[in-house]
Amino acid sequence: MQRPAPSPLPYHPEIDGLRAVAVLAVVLYHFGLPILDGGFVGVDIFFVISGYLIGGILWREYWDRGTLNLWRFYIRRFRRLAPAFFVMALVTTLVGWALMLPFEFREYGKTLIASVVYLSNVYFYRGAGYFDSASDQKPLLHTWSLSVEEQFYVFLPLVILLLARHGALLLPVLTAVCAASFAASALFSDTMPVAAFYLFPFRAWELLSGVVLAIWMQRRERPALRSVPMSWLGLLFVFAAVVAIQPGPGFPGVQALLPVAGTLLILANLSAPSAVNRWLRHPVPVFFGLISYSLYLWHWPVLVLSLYLRGQYANPVEPAVWMALSVGLAYLSWRYIEQPVRQASRLSGVSVLGTAALASSVLLALGSLVYLRDGLPGRFRPEARVQITAAGDFLQDWSRCRVADKGPLSGLEVCPIGPEGAPQVLVWGDSHVRAFKEGLDQAAWQAGTPGLILWHAGCPPVFDLRKVENAATLAQDTACTQANLQIKQAFGRMDELRRVLLIARWSYYATGRGVGLDAANRIALYPTTGPLNLDLTQSELLARALRNTVAHLHQHFDEVDVLRQVPEIPGYDSRLAAREAAHTGWPLAAPVVTVPTVARAEVESRVAVAEAPFRALADEGKIRWIDTWGPLCSDDLCSAVHGGSGFYFDNNHLTNAGSRALSDLFRPVFGPRGDT
Repeated sequence: MQRPAPSPLPYHPEIDGLRAVAVLAVVLYHFGLPILDGGFVGVDIFFVISGYLIGGILWREYWDRGTLNLWRFYIRRFRRLAPAFFVMALVTTLVGWALMLPFEFREYGKTLIASVVYLSNVYFYRGAGYFDSASDQKPLLHTWSLSVEEQFYVFLPLVILLLARHGALLLPVLTAVCAASFAASALFSDTMPVAAFYLFPFRAWELLSGVVLAIWMQRRERPALRSVPMSWLGLLFVFAAVVAIQPGPGFPGVQALLPVAGTLLILANLSAPSAVNRWLRHPVPVFFGLISYSLYLWHWPVLVLSLYLRGQYANPVEPAVWMALSVGLAYLSWRYIEQPVRQASRLSGVSVLGTAALASSVLLALGSLVYLRDGLPGRFRPEARVQITAAGDFLQDWSRCRVADKGPLSGLEVCPIGPEGAPQVLVWGDSHVRAFKEGLDQAAWQAGTPGLILWHAGCPPVFDLRKVENAATLAQDTACTQANLQIKQAFGRMDELRRVLLIARWSYYATGRGVGLDAANRIALYPTTGPLNLDLTQSELLARALRNTVAHLHQHFDEVDVLRQVPEIPGYDSRLAAREAAHTGWPLAAPVVTVPTVARAEVESRVAVAEAPFRALADEGKIRWIDTWGPLCSDDLCSAVHGGSGFYFDNNHLTNAGSRALSDLFRPVFGPRGDT
């Protein structure tokens, strides 16, 4: 019996309407519309639609011909996707050249290379997560989803060709792969959230669900369903996902079933005489659906670069203006780039491929130039380079660090400094230890004394306290408590260590809050032993714990040194200051907010309560108090810039240059005993 030919896939304006829902959800979410917490699921909707359309096209060709013309398939993909992408990437690179600081532009060069070769999802997987605060500084972050789709375009035709002689197995195999991909996504979204978000194996099920639906419907005698209730249920699922799903770890996983199922229900019932379909084929959503690819391409660079220039939007109207610009650019891109190339019948496949190869080579060369030339720092005026250099002066070589796999510090990251050998000096503290790393290492080498660094961001080097910080997760807070307990227990088994140096942002722990540009940071301290005394202030609790900590340290060390916290400069941040200096003269540039100096009396007032217990311990001869303020402050002012060099990275951390400038302060720590 001859099998009936599957019905062709006619144009459904409803699909463009569904694309509009997807792209507008993403755009409005990115521009901060508060009610669309789950607007990012628009990408999942796109994945299902792409799978449905591409699966339908490939299946129809396979059915008619018994094989696939891969050349023609990939040329169609290049015609559809490449031209608008190349123009967007080139324009974004040119604007980035004008705006972005060198170390950020250098990283941009790597993302440009990754996006051109369709591996940006892998690149971003190796960096910060999509929902991290740093994501809004990556103009090409959105290309991760394009890379997933391109990887899908390689995967699917090959699977169909592989099963060409066993056509009956195609749908069961695709369904099984889809189920396996979903199971992997559900299993790893909590434990490996960044991988589950970015990587194709964990996203394949969303695309394959559309493929399976398309093939299943074409193999039916009545390929189109007409259920009005199912259309409404699908729309309900989609809108529920857009409104209710929360960003963060755990997505996609099981949560992504909601937008995926909703999209499948709508696609399966495109012929239903429902108000849903009538609304989706309305000219307005169809228009946004037609420009959806270009709108997706343009909206994210517009958002990132406008915020980069503006700092933050001045009022609720401003993001609407930038969204309107995105729509305008998307229309121009669709009208004058996408459509002409797609409709250019005289443009041969060889011409399309050759042009794409040339454009790719140009972008790869630009990305390589930007990366290899360290972000082209010569673009900016000399007076701006002090701040720009400070903003990039935080990278350090931590290649000697390792996680101890045995001994009393097993499981903790330990970082040797100075010459090789059994460490004689332990430097223990929070992120201020990291900031001082270059100066510490320099002092250790000069003295010929091996040392060891233990540091944990936002974690005071004090025993018998636990911290709760609004900038940290519960797991990070718990890790701090556990690490400090392990360190306390380890000292009795580390006889080679003779001296210990404590470094921390003491005023942060004593007052419980940041200052100036980081005033929103909060930290609370609680005792881990003994009864909770509610009558003690946080500074009193810290003072008591510090005295007990020093007493315990003296049981195991010959000398206990404490570094005076560098003076905080509340209104300073080198990255903001660098942007302000680099964007001077731009009509829409953010107003200047950074202040590189602070009155010494103001700083002394803030640190007085934090330093009181150390001064008492120093007077009693129980610690050596190392004062950092001399090189950083005059009698009246403390400054972030000294001798034309930026000494501060933000309002409380030194740059590498600042750390090295203060390295002589550590001579008593690493020098012969008694050296002052």
